[in-house]
Amino acid sequence: MNDTAHKRALALHHEMEPLYGQPKTWFGFLGATNHTVIGIRFMVTAIAFFFIGGVLAMLIRAQLAGPDTQFLDAANYAQVFTMHGTVMMFLFAIPLIEGFALYMLPKVLGARDLAFPRLSAFGYWCYLAGGLILLAALVLGIAPDSGWFMYTPLSSKPFSSGINSDIWLVGITVVEVSAVCAAIEFMATVLKVRAGGMALSKMPLLAWYLWITAAMMLVGFPPLILGSILLEAERAFGLPFFDSARGGDPLLWQHLFWLFGHPEVYIIFLPAAGVISTILPVFAGRPIVGYRWIVAALIAQAFLSFGLWVHHMFTTGIPHLSLAFFSAASLLVVVPTAIQIFAWLTTLLKGRPKMTLPMLWIYGFFFVFVSGGLTGVMVAVVPFDWQVHDTHFVVAHLHYVLVGGFVFPVMAGIYYWGPQLSGRRTDQGLGRLAFWLVFIGFNLTFLVMHWTGLLGMPRRVFTYETGLGWDWPNLVSSFGGFVMAIGFAMTLVDILVQWRFAPHTPHNPWKADTLEWAMPTPAPTYNFASLPKVGSRHPLHDDPDLSARLAGGTGYLPGALGGRRATMAVDSVTGAPEHVIILPGPTLIPFWTALALVGAAICFLAGFYWGAGLLGLAVIGCGCWWLWRSGDTADPDSVDCREGTRLPPHHAHPQAPGWWGMVFTLVFDATLFISLLFGYLFLWVIAPGWPPPAFIDAAPGLAIATLAALAMAGLAPLAAHRSNLRGDAARSARWLVVSASANALACIAFAATLAFLTPPAASHAYAACIWALALYAILHNGLAAIGSAFVLARGRAGFVSARRSLDPRNLAAFSGYSALVGAVTVAAIHLGPVLGTG
Repeated sequence: MNDTAHKRALALHHEMEPLYGQPKTWFGFLGATNHTVIGIRFMVTAIAFFFIGGVLAMLIRAQLAGPDTQFLDAANYAQVFTMHGTVMMFLFAIPLIEGFALYMLPKVLGARDLAFPRLSAFGYWCYLAGGLILLAALVLGIAPDSGWFMYTPLSSKPFSSGINSDIWLVGITVVEVSAVCAAIEFMATVLKVRAGGMALSKMPLLAWYLWITAAMMLVGFPPLILGSILLEAERAFGLPFFDSARGGDPLLWQHLFWLFGHPEVYIIFLPAAGVISTILPVFAGRPIVGYRWIVAALIAQAFLSFGLWVHHMFTTGIPHLSLAFFSAASLLVVVPTAIQIFAWLTTLLKGRPKMTLPMLWIYGFFFVFVSGGLTGVMVAVVPFDWQVHDTHFVVAHLHYVLVGGFVFPVMAGIYYWGPQLSGRRTDQGLGRLAFWLVFIGFNLTFLVMHWTGLLGMPRRVFTYETGLGWDWPNLVSSFGGFVMAIGFAMTLVDILVQWRFAPHTPHNPWKADTLEWAMPTPAPTYNFASLPKVGSRHPLHDDPDLSARLAGGTGYLPGALGGRRATMAVDSVTGAPEHVIILPGPTLIPFWTALALVGAAICFLAGFYWGAGLLGLAVIGCGCWWLWRSGDTADPDSVDCREGTRLPPHHAHPQAPGWWGMVFTLVFDATLFISLLFGYLFLWVIAPGWPPPAFIDAAPGLAIATLAALAMAGLAPLAAHRSNLRGDAARSARWLVVSASANALACIAFAATLAFLTPPAASHAYAACIWALALYAILHNGLAAIGSAFVLARGRAGFVSARRSLDPRNLAAFSGYSALVGAVTVAAIHLGPVLGTG
């Protein structure tokens, strides 16, 4: 880079760094929205939880090291056991994925930030608060103690009378809100926020992996969220969804939990596999083999993973035909996994691999994960599963898959991308010794645990007698566990020392060809001084000087956009530049919204239900404030993006990220509703005497009136949207008034159904399901009514016009969805009893 270009690069850096960086004030800390800052916060917090979970694991191994050990009593062991699984699954693995994707996606896609920066900040505060609720319970001795899977009836009120299970249900639900926000964020970002010219076929594999993972999170998490809400409703208000004495069934919880739980294994594995698909070709010295095959395998794996949940329920007495189907599905999912593994091995065979520290962790992954996959095939066979179910064999299999399939690639990624964060080398020092301690300690711990499982040791016992053959295997496992813990501690020390004292690294030290290495090292908060134009999957191979040219302002959107943060959006498929996203700066709105939500959760835990309700309304108010602050009536009609391109701002384009955000929000919402219908139909089929004859009370007049209100509630916002597109603001406003009124009438009709036709919710699981369906409809119609009034007010304030049509368009989509689910609810309430007795 010559002197002129160097000065231009420095000038751009000094222009953009203050704009994208975090202000050095308390406001700047609480109000940060930059993806780099939020991503690092997620990852650091998740790693802290990992070490907390590791300490809990060492307490478990100390207790099980010998027979009749009195280190922990039964009650404390139950809390430690439950919290270890909860921390590792919900507070470490998934949040670390979120943090990694938040940090890395814009960098590999050639963007400056994510589609919804404020949503990322909101998600972090929810995650932190939910985790602190659980940790506070552990410190106070009231931590969850029914297992990290919370099986009913063990977690139901008669068997868990304290607040322990409530803390798990409420805390995990708050954490899951964060995960859902992240999923919506990632899906919209990958589709819309990419470098110009980056078609889907030219995306790096890491982006494909993270997008598929986000899609699985969006569909996989609603069953758990619903199950947690239903179980907490049973514990708090006596609604008998899982009480077999009143028409419920404990197996409903298992179905809802594992509808989330088995896809979660792949949600955890796929991002780690994306790390391998990114790192391995760099050190093999050649592009990945089978790019299209890997993408196809990812899609197949995502679909197949949702057909495996009964894999965990082979011993619950389900029909033999179902056993055969789910056993076959469990074996079939091996195929897409094998495709990826063979693609990696072929890449190594065709290349010239370098034995670097990141590759050492990847080789460890191959050994551990493939071993876990082999035992996974074993437990997919029903007769074998009957023998080892609920033993330490399953514990060993779980850790081989999750630690091998996630933690080992994560360690490779930390050492590979470390220079990007610190600007220093990370492949020297204690890293290799730490790897061998972890690898040897891990296999000592869990390879031997297969043997204790085959000898019949149950997975949740806190002590055992001598003479059962478990003494020496448990002692070896405990010894290995402490060796592994020392290895991870040494890894942390090594990383901290290297990041502080190691020599500075040159730019792109690994000679990679993906866009995250086209930035300066360490990466600035704005990522790119100008945005790249991509012509292939290997942009740095095609143009070795790309980094210098981007730093000097050669590219799209060079510098700051009139003192505002901005990035570019593209066509979802072709990657052609489409519009400019004007990004929000630091703001406290996400923090206050999260604080209101967490306050509502804590009030609910304390039994202060009125306070929880008021804070719930505060969340809605914060949401309106949030959306009101989106956009500016003074935004330009178009933006000169350079490179011969002039684009409109995002609010003037029909494919803006906000539209896709609504689409993916409705996908999540629909999955939640389908899960609720699944529970209703499951109990109808399984529980005897559904519906109870005394509960049947038809009211065709009320049903017709409700459907009429729903029809108008669904059609009026659509008419308002079309009137707005024609420029008829007055007619659009009138239709919005009709929409608000019709949605309010639908709420009143559902409330009347509950008040006059439905028995008390606690009387029978059928009544509880009707209440749940009706309250779901009331919530959505109520939000649609508020949304209609909100869009009307936005129009009066000048934020809505024929050109700025996103608000009425999103309202029409949400109201149409609310009307549809309301109609399904009417059918379930009024036609269900007739069909049940027909």
